[in-house]
Amino acid sequence: MSDATPDISPVPPETKDWTAVLDGGCAECGFDPDYDVRTTGDRARETVEAWNAALDRRGLTERPRPGTWSPLEYGCHVRDLCRVFRERLRLMLEEDDPVFPDWDQDAAAVQDRYNLQDPYEVSGQLAQELRATADAFDAVEEDRWERPGRRGDGKAFTVASFAKYFLHDVEHHLRADARG
Repeated sequence: MSDATPDISPVPPETKDWTAVLDGGCAECGFDPDYDVRTTGDRARETVEAWNAALDRRGLTERPRPGTWSPLEYGCHVRDLCRVFRERLRLMLEEDDPVFPDWDQDAAAVQDRYNLQDPYEVSGQLAQELRATADAFDAVEEDRWERPGRRGDGKAFTVASFAKYFLHDVEHHLRADARG
């Protein structure tokens, strides 16, 4: 770790509509949405070791450039993302076309002081949350992949598109420049 005090100032809020990766993939990380969604759980579990490695290196609280979270902040984000997505998945499977409660990821990073959290605790929590969310996607029955749900902004998902949206976020933040 660096001797410098970690930066906990807010980064500019994300303005990109990341749902575009559902149609065209992601040029930044190479994500291809044309995969069998029934493998989402396996693919999420496959990231655990890479996340452990990303959270066990020097400088993980250093932001690689202005406006970009540090590797530790990304690890905290993905940990919390797993919790949020697991709850939203539950809503989609149990309710008819639910509207998801809002989650402000940028506010969560500031409020929970992501860049000051213990990286070893975060690594363990992240592994646990990734596995639990992977298990939740594994448990989706074949006839349930088309069940709908919506964000508060009206963006509609099916369980299948939601799984792809989730997996992209998990894999995207493992790319080299996000780790610093």
